[in-house]
Amino acid sequence: MTREEKGAIIEELSEKFKTVPYFYITDASGMSVAEVNKLRRMCFDQGIEYRVIKNTLIRKALETLDTDYTSFDGTVLAGFSGVMFHAESGKVPAKLIKQYRKEAGNDKLKLKGASVDYSLFIGHDQLETLLTLKTKNELIGDVIALLQSPAKNVISGLQSGGNKLAGILKTLSEREAA
Repeated sequence: MTREEKGAIIEELSEKFKTVPYFYITDASGMSVAEVNKLRRMCFDQGIEYRVIKNTLIRKALETLDTDYTSFDGTVLAGFSGVMFHAESGKVPAKLIKQYRKEAGNDKLKLKGASVDYSLFIGHDQLETLLTLKTKNELIGDVIALLQSPAKNVISGLQSGGNKLAGILKTLSEREAA
């Protein structure tokens, strides 16, 4: 690979890291060609871009960003590295990794590190944490539900009070008529 080709890859990766807030770095070493093809097919079906890239190129692309990714050096950016990009959710790649490991019946695919909204997660043990993270839309929905809850309580209280009052007046008027 020539210096110009490496520069173009670093430029492209740098732009990708800037525009996509969710990316996972995985270790798929020891996987057969058929297993890698299955992984790529699953990624494609779920809208995840999966690329195998040299660690030095990933490192140089990350160095161009404002976020500090130095904690990825050594542990994350060592050995075989595949990068999963997903533009809409930080959970989708985590779900895919878990699903792949379950379907394949082996643990060859491992999470080395992830960046979700520029928060860093290092190590395969962080996979469960990533699976439980709420998306931005889920958090907005929770906030809206919390804000609506007191108003709904007041409205239901007023409605039930009005119904009780109407029932009492009806009963009194029936007694008076009798």
